[in-house]
Amino acid sequence: MTEDWQRRLARLHADLVDRDDPVELAAESDAVDASVRYPHLALRGPVFGLAVQDPADGPEWRVLSPVVDGTPQQARDALNSHLWFKAKDEADGPAMRRDLLAAVKVLESEPVDEMEVLGLRYRVVRGDEIARIGEDGLEPPRPTDRDATDRTWREHRRTAASAGADGMIDIGFEVSSGTRTGSPMTGALLAALRDFAYRGARFPDEVTADSERAVVTHPDIALLPVGYGVAEHSAEEGWQPRTGPKSTPHEARRTLYGAMTESWPMVHEFDAEERARYARAAEEFRAAGDANEVRVGELLFRICRIQRLVRIGPDGPETPRPSDEDTYGPMKMHPTMDDDGTVHFGT
Repeated sequence: MTEDWQRRLARLHADLVDRDDPVELAAESDAVDASVRYPHLALRGPVFGLAVQDPADGPEWRVLSPVVDGTPQQARDALNSHLWFKAKDEADGPAMRRDLLAAVKVLESEPVDEMEVLGLRYRVVRGDEIARIGEDGLEPPRPTDRDATDRTWREHRRTAASAGADGMIDIGFEVSSGTRTGSPMTGALLAALRDFAYRGARFPDEVTADSERAVVTHPDIALLPVGYGVAEHSAEEGWQPRTGPKSTPHEARRTLYGAMTESWPMVHEFDAEERARYARAAEEFRAAGDANEVRVGELLFRICRIQRLVRIGPDGPETPRPSDEDTYGPMKMHPTMDDDGTVHFGT
């Protein structure tokens, strides 16, 4: 660890001690325990989202759509929709609408990762999901993690993960003017992740080369809010993610319950016996309240803690890498709109 990072961690530690906040101290104790019980980091893979910068307000980038998408094109589609609806509902006259629709037209045919529209910079942002792992598998939620106040088990039809909660993409470990923006364990994690790159035989050469290059071009790290997802463990395949991150442990539990009782039986065409087996396990899981895992036959499902990181360079957050793959390309997503706001359905 460099001397600069040692000084930063020392400042974070001193600030934590000075505040003497029992809640923060308990959370830091949990983080220390987790680093011992789950000492390794498991890579779940890249995720993508959308950020916006208003140069008039400063260099900060704000998350516009959560950094949870599996491909860059999904984030581009989010920008397409954002600009189309802005043209439909917010445009102040034909000139403004024309500029917005011109950007939409570009996004319908080109895989653009950054564009400026009406003075705002929009960027497709690349991140990585990681999780701690130890001898007993992936780390579950910690006792001090914030949970949902609504503990119902009815699935909410809304965007998954930390929608609307990611806020600014910031390096987020400095302490200035007596204001806490990190903790010693968070600072230690950030220091460890600065040199993080894809390695190993399972990654193609172009993937590892892009990853090593990003360490140089985007040397700093921003951590987005922690998420909680469902992972599945089997003897044959080990741990595999089954859902994207949710904002709280209970949202992930609710998603797992809904998957076991509704979506998985339909998607995987369970027979009557298998449906009944999953239904019984789901009801036992629900009855336990705050359980973080459930077993169905030889499969173990666990609510796990997910951390998302974004690399930061001199010009802000990293965009998709050349080796990042898309499963489909740009397309027309919305009806044609005239400069006066008239929408022509079916065109």
